[in-house]
Amino acid sequence: MDCIMEADLFKIGALAQKTGCQVETVRFYERVGLLADPARTASGHRVYDRSHEKRLRFIRRSRELDFSLEEIKALLGFLDSDDYSCDQVQEFAEEHIQKIKAKVAELRKMEKSLVQLASQCEVNIKKGCPLLDQLFDGQ
Repeated sequence: MDCIMEADLFKIGALAQKTGCQVETVRFYERVGLLADPARTASGHRVYDRSHEKRLRFIRRSRELDFSLEEIKALLGFLDSDDYSCDQVQEFAEEHIQKIKAKVAELRKMEKSLVQLASQCEVNIKKGCPLLDQLFDGQ
């Protein structure tokens, strides 16, 4: 930490703000091992550096792409080991793409069902709604 300029160090609130995360999210990623424990000041405050910020941005972007925490650990494992090939990462990504395609297919199926149910609703009915009735009855 001696080589790092004080301007490159920031507290958890600043890290959260810089990356668009909540403070509790930062702490959670630390607890589950995605984000390394930061150094601490003499008074015990966590101090983060640019490497934490960069890693947190990586985690956030991975979550946006719907990678699970375990998948993110694996991706970070590639980076941390520095012993990987692009082919390995591509294979990993292809597996994830297949999962996304399956989710999209399931969402389209749900959409079709809901459109069908909603089309049975009539305007201004005071009691009894076919959509609610079918959901309640499980038909």
